[in-house]
Amino acid sequence: MVPVSELKEFAFSNRFSDEQLNKLASIARKETYLAGTQMYQNGDPARSLFFIQEGKIVLFIDNYMGPHKPPMQVTVDMITKGESMGWSAVVEPYAYTLGALCIDDTKVIAMDSLELRKLMEEDNNLGYKIMQVVAKLISSRLTHTRIILVGERGLSVLNEY
Repeated sequence: MVPVSELKEFAFSNRFSDEQLNKLASIARKETYLAGTQMYQNGDPARSLFFIQEGKIVLFIDNYMGPHKPPMQVTVDMITKGESMGWSAVVEPYAYTLGALCIDDTKVIAMDSLELRKLMEEDNNLGYKIMQVVAKLISSRLTHTRIILVGERGLSVLNEY
């Protein structure tokens, strides 16, 4: 269990009542990762929704350039203090869509995906608010991905001349 006061440090918390924050705190736990630790890979079962208290995490996707070349990692987003990641914990098929690599020593609050989905089902208002937070997170991630894609397309066009 994590103190509610620590959840209140995140911007998302203002959407929730104290009762709902207490429910979330009851399933939350602290986790620590050393720099260089890969938290998860694309396709891994989504075990937690994460809220970053300290550190920096790179979200990336492997880009396969051909059968005889090693994959190239493309950074999709950089997650830092106050941000969240792991929306796949509450969206089917409950598998991470990117890899996550800690580039600094990192402290997170993790909410177990099974327990979180159970809370969301038991308290539909809480579930709705969580999905609003997750939708905002997905939208932000999509925007970052679009910026990267446009940048890479632009570079490839420049390289043709």
